[in-house]
Amino acid sequence: MNPELFLQLDRVIHEKGRLAIMSALAGTPELSFTELRDTLDMTDGNLTTHIRILQEEGFISVAKSYQNHRSLTTCSLTKAGRKAFTSYIDLLEKIVRQNKA
Repeated sequence: MNPELFLQLDRVIHEKGRLAIMSALAGTPELSFTELRDTLDMTDGNLTTHIRILQEEGFISVAKSYQNHRSLTTCSLTKAGRKAFTSYIDLLEKIVRQNKA
């Protein structure tokens, strides 16, 4: 087993909550804050913190608007976020394949 591969895992994405957010957003163009919170069973504060970290890294974009006189926050993967997530998944697959051999 090559331990170097594990050291290459993106620590921003690798954290459980952020990995869940990235995974959820990878399958859809955008999700609202409420949809993410409910789907991932996270608290508002926890989700907000993870979203902020992913946004600062340039992995997700956050848009704020109004719908039916209520604020609506939506999140989506950026091009860089999609590329980083794909690279992360590819590296995980490489690690799994290495350990099968």
